[in-house]
Amino acid sequence: MFKFFKNVAFYLLIVIAAIWAMDHYSAGNTAKTDISYTAFMKHVQQDEVRSVTISENSITGLLKDGKTFTTVAPNDSTLISTLRSRDVEIKAELPPQTPWWATLLSTLLPMVLIVGLWFVLMNQSSGGSRMMNFGKSNARRYDESKNKITFKDVAGADEAKQELQEVVEFLKHPQRYNALGAKIPKGVLLYGPPGTGKTLLARAVAGEAGVPFFTISGSDFVEMFVGVGASRVRDLFDQAKKNAPCIVFIDEIDAVGRQRGAGVGGGHDEREQTLNQLLVEMDGFGINEGIIMIAATNRPDILDHALLRPGRFDRQIVVDRPDMRGREAILNVHAKGKPMAPDVDMTTIAKQTTGFTGADLANLVNEAALLTARRNVPMIDMKAMNEAAERVVMGPERRSHLVSEPEKKLTAYHETGHTLIGLLHNDVSVVHKVTIIPRGRAGGYTMSLPKEDRNYQTKSEMLDELQMLLGGRVAEAIVLKDISSGASSDLQRATELARKMVCQYGMSDRLGSMTFGHPEEEVFLGRDIAREKYSNEVAAVIDEEVRRLMDEAYKGAEKLLQENMDKLVLIAETLMQKETLDGRQLQELMSQGYLTEDGPALQAVEQPVGELG
Repeated sequence: MFKFFKNVAFYLLIVIAAIWAMDHYSAGNTAKTDISYTAFMKHVQQDEVRSVTISENSITGLLKDGKTFTTVAPNDSTLISTLRSRDVEIKAELPPQTPWWATLLSTLLPMVLIVGLWFVLMNQSSGGSRMMNFGKSNARRYDESKNKITFKDVAGADEAKQELQEVVEFLKHPQRYNALGAKIPKGVLLYGPPGTGKTLLARAVAGEAGVPFFTISGSDFVEMFVGVGASRVRDLFDQAKKNAPCIVFIDEIDAVGRQRGAGVGGGHDEREQTLNQLLVEMDGFGINEGIIMIAATNRPDILDHALLRPGRFDRQIVVDRPDMRGREAILNVHAKGKPMAPDVDMTTIAKQTTGFTGADLANLVNEAALLTARRNVPMIDMKAMNEAAERVVMGPERRSHLVSEPEKKLTAYHETGHTLIGLLHNDVSVVHKVTIIPRGRAGGYTMSLPKEDRNYQTKSEMLDELQMLLGGRVAEAIVLKDISSGASSDLQRATELARKMVCQYGMSDRLGSMTFGHPEEEVFLGRDIAREKYSNEVAAVIDEEVRRLMDEAYKGAEKLLQENMDKLVLIAETLMQKETLDGRQLQELMSQGYLTEDGPALQAVEQPVGELG
C-alpha cells in the first residue's frame, strides 16, 4: 500500500511540475487588456488621458475622470509624440529581471524530470530490483522463526537424512571431526526426480543446523549481460564468508552448471563465466572454511564434470521415489492436523500409490480434503482417499460426458481385454480396478498394482506386460470384428517397451547382449548429433526384432482371450451394467462366474460371441 501511494505521489509531482513549466513559459507573453489600442488612442485624441505608464508590452494609465485602464503596447513610433502633444504625463518601467536561479531551474527541471522518470520505469521493469546493485547476489537468508522445518517433518528419505545429518553435526560440533583430522564435504548435491523432496531436505537442514542459511536459484545468476553472473557469485560468497559457518543452498543448479562448450550453437558465455567463477570460489586458491554448499537438480547427467569432482560437490545423495514404507510415512506426515476417519488405512493407500513422489502424496491428501469438504462430510474417509489417488493419476471423473451404447460396449470390451490378461498373468501385479467411466482424457482404464515394490523386471514379466498392453486391441478385433483409435496409447507404450528390450536391455537373441543408442544423452549437449549410433543393417534388425516381439505378444494375447472367451464376455457385460468393478468383484467373476451381492442371475448375460459383433 505504501508503494502504491509513493508511486501516485511521484506521478502527481510530475504532472504539477509540467503544468508549472507550461504556465511559466507562457506567462508574460500575453498581457491582460481592458480596452483596445484604438479606444486608447481615441481617449488621447479627446484629451481624456491624464497619465500613462509604458512597460515592455503593455500600457497602463489614468483617465481624467479617475478611471484606470490597460492596453497592449504595439510598435507605434508616433505614440510618444502624440502623447506629448496632448500634454499627457508619461512614465516608463524597466522589464522585471528574472533571478539567475530561476533561469537555471527552468532549464534543468525538464532534464531532471526525464531522468527521474527513466529511473522509475527501469526499476519497475526489473521487478522492483535494485538498479544500482545490478551485480549483487539475490540470495535470501532463511528466517528460522518462520515455518521452521526439521528432519521430523521429512519422511521417506531416511538415507538422505542420515547423510545430511553429518553436515548438521559438523556445524554443531566441529571439534569432534577436527580432532580426527576429518574434513566435512564442501558440497552436497541432491539429485532425483521432481517432487521427491530435495528442497524440503535443504529446508530441514536449515532448521536443524542453527547457522545462517542462504538460498538462491541457479537462474538468479544468469543475466543477459556477460559478467553479471560471475559478479553475483563473488558477492554470494562474500556474504557467506562474513556469516561463516553457514550453508548456501542453490536450487536447480543445472541452470548454471551445465557442461561447458556443449550444444549445437557452441557455449553460452555468460553461463560459462558464471560456472567458472563458482568453480573457483568452491575450490580455488581462496579459503572458504565453514561454508557448505548444498545444491539440488533433476538432471545430474548434464552437469559439468569439474563441478562434481572431489573438493566441490564431493558428496552426491540420491533422493529417489519412496518405497511403500516411505509412502506410508509421508502420508502420515501430511495427514497430521486433518480429521481422518477410522476406516482410513494408510498402508493400503501406500500400496496403491506405487511410483508416487512426496509431492504427489501431499497432493493426494489435499485432494481428499477438498473432496470431503465438497461432500460436506466432517472427516476424511477411505472413499475420499481412493478417489483422490485416482484424481491425481488420471484426473477427475467425467460422469456428465455422453457416451453412446456402441462406444460404451467398445470401451467395456477393450478394458476387459486388459483386465482378463492381467488376471491371468497375476504373478507380479494384481488388477485393482477397471472402469468405463471417463476420467481425464481416458474413456476408461484398468488399474494394476504390483504385489510389492521392485527395482528390476525380468524378460518374462515384460513379455506378460506387452500382452496386457495389447489385450484391449485384441479384444476389439476378436469380439467386435473391428479396431478403434482407443488403443493408440497402449500401442505407443508397448512399442517403447519392446524397443527398450531390444536396444537397452539386451533381450534379443539376434543382437545379443549389446546396447544401441544412448537415450540419456540429449541433442542440446552436443554429444549425439554428429555420431552414427549404429549401421543401417543393425537398424533394420532392431526394427525386425521390435516387430517380432509385438507380433508374438499380440498372438499370445489373442490365444489367451480365445481360450477364456466366456470370462471375457462375462466381465465385459457385467462392466457395462456396473460401470466399475474392483479387484474383489473381478476375482468373484473369475472363480464363481457371478457377483455375490447379485447372485448367479448374472450368468445370463453370457451370449454367443457371434452375436456381439
